[in-house]
Amino acid sequence: MRRDIVHPGADRLKYEIREIVGFARELGRWNVPIHWENIGDPIRKGEPVASWIKDIVRGKAADDLSYAYSDTEGARDTRIFLADRASARGGARVSPDDILFFNGLGDAVAKVFGFLRREARVLGPSPAYSTLSSAEAAHSGYEHLTYRLDPAQGWLPDMQDVELKVKYNDSIAGILLINPDNPTGAVYPVEILRDFVRIAKTYGLFIVCDETYANIVYGGAETAALSEVIGDVPGIALRSISKEVPWPGARCGWIEVYNRDKDARFDLYVKSLVDAKRLEVCSTTLPQLCIPAVMGDPRYPAHLERRAAIFEARAEEAAAAFAGLGGLSLVKPRGALYATVVFDAASFNDDRAAVRRLPVKEASLAAYIEDRTTGIAADKRFVYWLLAATGICVVPLSGFASDLAGFRFTLLEHDDEKRRWIYRTIAESAKAYLVS
Repeated sequence: MRRDIVHPGADRLKYEIREIVGFARELGRWNVPIHWENIGDPIRKGEPVASWIKDIVRGKAADDLSYAYSDTEGARDTRIFLADRASARGGARVSPDDILFFNGLGDAVAKVFGFLRREARVLGPSPAYSTLSSAEAAHSGYEHLTYRLDPAQGWLPDMQDVELKVKYNDSIAGILLINPDNPTGAVYPVEILRDFVRIAKTYGLFIVCDETYANIVYGGAETAALSEVIGDVPGIALRSISKEVPWPGARCGWIEVYNRDKDARFDLYVKSLVDAKRLEVCSTTLPQLCIPAVMGDPRYPAHLERRAAIFEARAEEAAAAFAGLGGLSLVKPRGALYATVVFDAASFNDDRAAVRRLPVKEASLAAYIEDRTTGIAADKRFVYWLLAATGICVVPLSGFASDLAGFRFTLLEHDDEKRRWIYRTIAESAKAYLVS
């Protein structure tokens, strides 16, 4: 073509969680059955949708208005409902006009980062959820700027690292946090959240907080919503029904905007998000209409408590499977739906790193994996061999904007026997790989 049509950030769009699916499907040539531990879809992993929730959805689907456009910002009654719930938490006042719906948080993230000025950077965690890190990198055309989450401290942020990077890089306009965290399962104490707010206020930044898993907290962890601690700092929270109801196929998420009136430039930026959504007309109507009926149902609190207890038990199972294994470690999750394992750098990146393998049944499959793992990240090499040897599909930690070697798997398998086999098999395979 006579002109370059490629956006400068196009090569920053990486989503290892889905990209690995293509590789896994190639193993069908050797009849390898795949056990999908790569993506957080509770329904695909066997969790049944509560019958009373299905009844609500059926009832709303019978309403002709569920087939119509909603307001651009979202169904008015739903935004009133969510604003009332947000305001009831205390802290920042939230009105219906502070809520904007999207077709899932992927859509929201694309807009939140896509309509920032290219020179305005957002500092985010490492490891980082791929959608967020890729969107920030793509909008700027550079590698995602990160602060360190420390596995030795329960995956909590290194707040000194956060402040130093903000202080000495004036391109940073915002800070991103994920609470509870994906991929690590960490839950941030209130004092950590307040420290983020302090830094943002000191240096004139806004905060973006992904609160997808806000109601999936367990193990005695205590935290707060961003709105409860943000004070007068401009901010945005990302929320969704995909993991909480759960209804991932609804592709229904929203942002809550805080303190829009405190900064004229932030106000104009938020206006651009609304204007961009207006060009699309609106987001999908049916799931929006269901939210007040589902979340306002008297059975909903018990529904959340029951699910949190289930994931707490599974986190215990995962931690037990990896306990006492030399050369790798798992910090027990306290929120969200995932567990992350880190290999010890000294034992994983030694002279044997490029030749380690796991036993597979067919020589042609071993040769294929060997060919495909040349020159890739060391933890991705392990993930490919794990797939070939066991059919279990996990995600390499290097795919989460991290320089730590490891992998993430889910707490979602609903079949108890299969789930325990998965955890045990991953742990045994990781140990065997280290000594191979």
